[in-house]
Amino acid sequence: MQEDFLHYVWQHQYFDKASLCTEQGEPIVVLKPGFRNADAGPDFLGARLMIGEVEWNGAVEIHLRASDWYRHQHQTDRKYDQVILHVVHVADQPVRRTNGSEVPALTLQPRLVPSLLYAYEALMAADNPQLLPCAGALSTVPEVTRLMMVERVLLERVEQKAAAVQEVHERSGHDWETTAWQVLAAGFGFKKNSEPLTRLAQALTLAVLRRHRHEARPTEALLFGQAGLLPAAAEAPDAYCAELRREYDFLAHKYNLTSSAMAAHEWNFLRLRPANFPTVRLAQLAALVHAQPRLFQPLLDAPDVPTLERMLLAPVGKYWQRHYRPGVAAAAPVPALGRSSAHLLIINAVVPLRVAHALSLGNREGVEAAVELLTQLPRERNSVLAPYEALRFQHRSAADSQGLLALQRGYCQPRRCLQCAIGSRILQRNVPPSAS
Repeated sequence: MQEDFLHYVWQHQYFDKASLCTEQGEPIVVLKPGFRNADAGPDFLGARLMIGEVEWNGAVEIHLRASDWYRHQHQTDRKYDQVILHVVHVADQPVRRTNGSEVPALTLQPRLVPSLLYAYEALMAADNPQLLPCAGALSTVPEVTRLMMVERVLLERVEQKAAAVQEVHERSGHDWETTAWQVLAAGFGFKKNSEPLTRLAQALTLAVLRRHRHEARPTEALLFGQAGLLPAAAEAPDAYCAELRREYDFLAHKYNLTSSAMAAHEWNFLRLRPANFPTVRLAQLAALVHAQPRLFQPLLDAPDVPTLERMLLAPVGKYWQRHYRPGVAAAAPVPALGRSSAHLLIINAVVPLRVAHALSLGNREGVEAAVELLTQLPRERNSVLAPYEALRFQHRSAADSQGLLALQRGYCQPRRCLQCAIGSRILQRNVPPSAS
């Protein structure tokens, strides 16, 4: 059993309350169990209890064993002086506050509902990684409960991504244009090269790139040169690479970029298809910056997915249509950035950027409009989502995909069934009326 189960039982009062009394023999009436405390300190705050003849207002602390009070050093922490009841599974010893006064204790072990405990243990014991912990009982959960939970975790996932964007915004001096550049650049790295592209975007500002927006070659020279992916001019394998290197050397000196230049070994090529090489992504990013020197407002104002696709799918220069790497010619034309990649950029960069901006203004309608973009995108396909499809979860668009991924990673995989509306609904069916 985990302590979270006792939190769940106390929060919902799912236990036998007949002749409820403390270990010291005083009767207890729970007027208000309190609310979960997400910060440091006791587990539940704002509780109201009648203990004996006295009404108490304060906190409730919960442990599997009463001795955990001392193991966690609560006896020396004044935040725990407000505890009016110590709820435990096993009362193996009395505990005291910092002033030496004893904390009343309630033992839940003999009061737990056997059917509820059995259902909880069944969820925790599920060990097949291809199945949801609740797969065997999912048919008892109404469809509306599933839909509401997926919608809830979708918003959690989107706002978590937006929080990362807000951190970039703070580091950039609250400049949304710089934020958009860095977030979008990281997105072009996809999984393998997101981190080095983030560092490149920090070292090479959009303001510098915009000064040369009228020509594609200086933009390519700055990006490839600052990335450390251009050979020296004397070693260039072809004339175009030599031109890019000479252009970069001039601009790097002009803008004092040399000290922050990256090295070729910092980029990941291993186990990537040539179409996903970081050099190909840099060429695509250069094409976007050349075609769209201002990023933030167009990304913010785009009314729909087709508009964003047209912006993100800027055609690369002629050289990069035939080269995967500088000086390495391809046997066939290099595939352009595909719609599926553009969709990933919308999911992982554009939507979080728009949500972060809306939240900074307190604009919930803006958040909803950003999330609405996900419903315009096709659903994703991968092995993580397959079990949910097999169990008939709604999966029609990328909004559903992102919600299901959030459900799997935030709740199903770590077995946070007690915090999940689906798991909670399954457990509730095992609580008799007398214990609710």
